Amino acid sequence: MAETLLAPPRWRDAFHKDEVLQRVRPKKSDAYLPNPHRGTTTFQRFNGDALYPGLEWDDSKGPLEFKPFDGTLKNPRYPDTTLSYCRWLWSVLEPEKGKFRWEIIDGTLEAARVRGQTVQMRIQPYINNDMPKWFWELGGKVDPNADPARREPNNNQPLYAKHFGDIIRAFARRYDGHPGLESFDIAYGGACGETGGNTTRATARKLVDVYLKAFKRTQLISMLGTLGCAHAAKFKHVGWRADCLGDMRTEGKGYVPEGLNWNHMYDCYPKEVHENGVSERWKTAPVTMETCWTVGYWEKMGWDVDWILEQALKYHTSVFMPKSSFIPDRWREKIDAFDRRLGYRFVLRQVNLPLEAKAGARIPFWIWIENAGVAPIYRPYVLAFRFRQGKNAHVVRVKSDIRTWMPGDWVSADKVSFPKTLKRGEVDVDIGIVDPKTEQPKVLFAIDKRSDDGWHPLTKMDVV
Repeated sequence: MAETLLAPPRWRDAFHKDEVLQRVRPKKSDAYLPNPHRGTTTFQRFNGDALYPGLEWDDSKGPLEFKPFDGTLKNPRYPDTTLSYCRWLWSVLEPEKGKFRWEIIDGTLEAARVRGQTVQMRIQPYINNDMPKWFWELGGKVDPNADPARREPNNNQPLYAKHFGDIIRAFARRYDGHPGLESFDIAYGGACGETGGNTTRATARKLVDVYLKAFKRTQLISMLGTLGCAHAAKFKHVGWRADCLGDMRTEGKGYVPEGLNWNHMYDCYPKEVHENGVSERWKTAPVTMETCWTVGYWEKMGWDVDWILEQALKYHTSVFMPKSSFIPDRWREKIDAFDRRLGYRFVLRQVNLPLEAKAGARIPFWIWIENAGVAPIYRPYVLAFRFRQGKNAHVVRVKSDIRTWMPGDWVSADKVSFPKTLKRGEVDVDIGIVDPKTEQPKVLFAIDKRSDDGWHPLTKMDVV
């Protein structure tokens, strides 16, 4: 008696014959996602490079030489990252007037690219007595109120605005909009470019305007607490940056009771965020936080890491820069959990689709996405479906500005076009967040399934 061959089960067999709707509920993932524009950064180095030893770091020495990439991307005792942060002294990048060492910036961008990173950058006017020598030779003047030993420039003299403005304008002409340049700091005066130096309000505004006029595409980041930050706050596309996250010094040094002294966490951030007018800026531009000292130093001092990280999330931080210094082993899980909440983190909760449709038809869908991070994404990427039959793939965009996906839920009921060229039979349905120019995936959802090409497989549909 001949055996009866049974047809293999189809994906649709799980549905009743009268059912017309399918619900897809992906499983949430808590894994690290190599997503762009958010998370932890390396400092003055790149993925795979050795960390600074102990509790050390170096603000002044950005990378100058670039060893060949050996394929190592992991950072032992440090979070994974898609970002690098590098800064150089003005005197290093322009050792002679008008002669710029762009090979340093080119090398940095390329070294980061092959390691899967983009770069936040800053040009620092000076740190110690290291202004460009030619600046003094051309008539630069010192700040009459500063310590003579430090020889700090008078930022309010026209000569300073001209020459420092020249390097900023030259940098922008060459690199504005470069895909590897993540952001550029509006650092215009003071040691490291962090304090604004001795600038008056009028000078600060003039120097900030140099950046605003020169950069039209690259993300700009102002320095919290400076007169320039207050001016830049008028422009919704400019983010802000704070140094000294974690500073919880408690010593009164005989002037005030112990624990009631000035420190950044209590006296600087709440006050300056309010006074600079940037409390709501996270909705349109990113916030970056750099550690005071290092996370290892926080541990040494016995500071409350949970409270520090909670405060950083309260400011809707997208980027964390802990100076490429080791993360204490007992705090690693806390830092990794903090990293997962930085910026955006999109969890695809549910998609409703029809079980079948005709080629060329407008098919309805319902989608629920949760932003489990603390900020939106600030780049105009696009949500899209991909319909696959064999080697043929069709990308269909969803009408939505993903920059409006604030922390919490985003829900939409809409329609997309089922590609006209689909043939009768099954079609695989994927979802992704893509670059609008290339239609290649750029951002991963925090769900358990994804293909090697960055798309997330969802389900199947029948083409009838």
